[in-house]
Amino acid sequence: MADFLYEDLLPIGDDTTEYRLLTTEGVSTVEGPDGRTFLQVEPEAMRLLTETALHDISHYLRTDHLTQLASILDDPEASNNDKFVALDLLKNANIAAAGVLPMCQDTGTAIVMGKRGQHVLTPGDDEKSIARGVYDAYTRLNLRYSQNAPITMWDEKNTGNNLPAQIELYADTAAGHENSYKFLFMAKGGGSANKSYLYQETKAILNPDSMMQFLEAKIRSLGTAACPPYHLAIVVGGTSAEFAMKTAKYASAHYLDELPTEGAITGRGFRDHELEKKVFELTQKIGIGAQFGGKYFCHDVRVVRLPRHGASLPVAIAVSCSADRQAKAKITPEGVFLEQLEFNPGRFLPEVTDAQLDEETDGISGTGKGAAVKIDLTKPMAEILAELSKHPVKTRLSLTGPLVVARDIAHAKIKERLDAGEEMPQYLKDHPVYYAGPAKTPDGMASGSFGPTTAGRMDSYVEQFQAAGGSMIMLAKGNRSKQVTDACNTHGGFYLGSIGGPAARLALDCIKKVDILEYAELGMEAVWKIDVEDFPAFIVVDDKGNDFFAHTGEVTLTIGKRPGL
Repeated sequence: MADFLYEDLLPIGDDTTEYRLLTTEGVSTVEGPDGRTFLQVEPEAMRLLTETALHDISHYLRTDHLTQLASILDDPEASNNDKFVALDLLKNANIAAAGVLPMCQDTGTAIVMGKRGQHVLTPGDDEKSIARGVYDAYTRLNLRYSQNAPITMWDEKNTGNNLPAQIELYADTAAGHENSYKFLFMAKGGGSANKSYLYQETKAILNPDSMMQFLEAKIRSLGTAACPPYHLAIVVGGTSAEFAMKTAKYASAHYLDELPTEGAITGRGFRDHELEKKVFELTQKIGIGAQFGGKYFCHDVRVVRLPRHGASLPVAIAVSCSADRQAKAKITPEGVFLEQLEFNPGRFLPEVTDAQLDEETDGISGTGKGAAVKIDLTKPMAEILAELSKHPVKTRLSLTGPLVVARDIAHAKIKERLDAGEEMPQYLKDHPVYYAGPAKTPDGMASGSFGPTTAGRMDSYVEQFQAAGGSMIMLAKGNRSKQVTDACNTHGGFYLGSIGGPAARLALDCIKKVDILEYAELGMEAVWKIDVEDFPAFIVVDDKGNDFFAHTGEVTLTIGKRPGL
């Protein structure tokens, strides 16, 4: 019989995070039985911490993340397209840091995880205090309400305040943690959340060759819809499927960085730095790059190995996107503390931001100043299509003129009209359609943060819409299915890819006017008409059946296998 041994399943090491003090109010200590000291935390302290955390992660990034973005500009092996995306994301971070426009229009589901020490005392319902902080952040700031309450199985209604939040509080019984209440705050957008995957595998992949082949296929399938460069997390094993998935989410937020680096008979989880390096090298070779080809599909990779039941091998994959929104926090006898994010991202911008990128790129027309083909969207649709038809996929464009904005719910409503025998709305015949949903518009501005949403969610509508004369030019982010390529080939349409991530920059620099066209009751899901100027895009799918992303999902015969195999 084996000896009894115990170790925490995820034994995180010392916390090296830099924190800033928010307040000492609402925090006190009191002496209890047996000379023990107890930490008293008032509801207002938790509310304030939550509101401040969600403000900060909506407007600021970690210094390490910005350093990684800046390093792309200095890497001679990075494609010019990698550099163009990285530069736009740095510009976006600088605009968001002013505290008015959030870095992404999808301001996310609020996720709060807390670990409460045994000697922490609070009056009442901690979850309610945290939820109030979520409510205050989303209703006071220029954030977007994305949460839909199910009224019936089929009917939903936007809650109008981005509640409910996902709040999970745990007991922390570790020695030395008695008088601390620790938190992880996340704002998880739909794009990156949708790139969380669970695979139920077997021991057959627990060898280097099979694992790398498996991971290459799954990493390629992630695509670009969640706004790379990614922080990629992979978890192999798990005492349950849900534990594997949750571990992957925390690892993608770098919450588990201080795990041990080797396993033990206790079954503890650990990070495999060697496999992290190999997978990161793989992501740099597959060619997807920072959205439109290149080296930087990922900033980094985390691989966590967990124990498993002998009959089960869950493998979980998750990403944190360019809106890398999370922060640690803690409440101790010394006060309420929040992770120090970077308040001055402008220091990461190069002195020259356009001219240095003017050279021709590998397969892309150019990413520097003056390199884009200008497209006048005020012209009739037939003339715009004829102009686009002159240029190959990968061509960079600069769009100026009117766009119609419509996404999931609006598409469903328009499909209902077509199915009922009604005509395609004229606005979808006359103008390109931009798949997006804005955040709230700040006072005195034309638009709130207004970046592209994931194009793939509208794939099923394209054939029907184009056959009816609409959606001939589509603008969004990410790769699309073959049915879209086929529809464009048949009907003479185009899909243009926009950079996923720089929603604040697009709002400030490119979007000049926003008006409601239809379905105002849908809020951010309404149909809008916007006027844009020098809006950046790339031809991804053309009218000849070409798709820039067509071959990015093909697993190679060499990457991930030993030489000679």
